[in-house]
Amino acid sequence: MDTRRKLIDYISADAVFHGDFTLTSGKKATYYVDLRKVSLDHRVAPLIGQVMIDLIKDIPDVVAVGGMTMGADPVATAILHQGAARGLAYDAFVVRKEPKDHGRGRQVEGPELAGKRVIVLEDTSTTGGSPLAAIEALLKVGAVIAGVAVVVDRSTGAREIIEAAGYPYYAAIGLEDLGLS
Repeated sequence: MDTRRKLIDYISADAVFHGDFTLTSGKKATYYVDLRKVSLDHRVAPLIGQVMIDLIKDIPDVVAVGGMTMGADPVATAILHQGAARGLAYDAFVVRKEPKDHGRGRQVEGPELAGKRVIVLEDTSTTGGSPLAAIEALLKVGAVIAGVAVVVDRSTGAREIIEAAGYPYYAAIGLEDLGLS
């Protein structure tokens, strides 16, 4: 079975919850995709890294991946580790919700990104708000945004919002893959 199919099976089995949920957007949903149930699992994190590398590998000159803490963090580190295993050099970064009020006062942690091409990550995309907030912080440190890549796109308008803001949008898995459309 291929890597993407294995990842879809793990997400379907372990990260899709049915019931009544309120999303970040305030909208109601009858299911919730909690990707941290699998992105922090030793069996699944490597699959996420491999699938996401396959998704972004043709985007030229990308040196780092990351996004808003906490959803993007395990995805970024999975890409970092799986990339290293393939001889690829993707560094990872973390974007805090607010700049630190101590130390160096940074909002973006990790390698220096000024003038560097980066991919903004999100685990599950609903409104596009988290990637756009990460982009705002990254632009302040001089990063060049090569695109936004998400593991699971909920088909709730994030793609349109990200693309309307002028950024390419890449999704590894859609609702139809999870039998939720």
